[in-house]
Amino acid sequence: MSQRTSYRQGTPNWADLQTTDQASAKSFYAELLGWTYQDEPMESGSYSMALVGDGVAAAIAPQSPEMRAAGAPPTWNTYLAVDDVDAAAGRVAAAGGTVLMAPFDVMNEGRMAFIADPTGAQVLLWQANQHIGATVVNEPGAVIWNELITDDKDKALGFYDTVLGMGSNTSQLGDLPYTGIVVDGEMCGGTADARDGEANHWRVYFNVDNAAAAAKHATELGGTVVDEPMDSPIGSFATIRDPQGGVFGLFSRSH
Repeated sequence: MSQRTSYRQGTPNWADLQTTDQASAKSFYAELLGWTYQDEPMESGSYSMALVGDGVAAAIAPQSPEMRAAGAPPTWNTYLAVDDVDAAAGRVAAAGGTVLMAPFDVMNEGRMAFIADPTGAQVLLWQANQHIGATVVNEPGAVIWNELITDDKDKALGFYDTVLGMGSNTSQLGDLPYTGIVVDGEMCGGTADARDGEANHWRVYFNVDNAAAAAKHATELGGTVVDEPMDSPIGSFATIRDPQGGVFGLFSRSH
């Protein structure tokens, strides 16, 4: 499904990049993913909505002064849809997580909270009002997958089940088992094991026609290949670091 008008609770519904050089990042992703932008004013500059065709796919924003002062790296953030963000945030502590930023309104767009699961992976909860999240997904240039990278899947998945009702199932992906995240019977994300020294986090993957060609293009634009393109039974994927340091994935389906 490429066009979306709503999301069920627990489904990844939005992604944005908080970066140290918004103009340069916009240029990089425009060249790599074909994005155009619609800039929405905000207190510290603009929130640049990335467009794929007529649909909104993601956004790029300047880092907050607090994050910049702390020396935080540019980060791609995953948002999860919730029906009631206050109620969901109220379940976080008892489930072993941490509320990093209590629920607050974002103008008339929606209401959000910033949390960390018990393994330290940070994610945002989004209760939609005028902004549902991405209106285009899975198309070239749009988000196609969200993956929880963690060193303790059982603890993390138990947390998301308790807080948001997100289930999981494990199946074979070629020779390897893969644990997917399930909402109302539909797989809407997945998990992967964190490597030694890698912080637990949520990773955003964008759809491209050819992951190897897109990874090469990313390096020509000043990015770095973190994980070389790799084939799987469902397609090819690679991990990229943009010129400012934001890490994301590329995925091309098998044809």
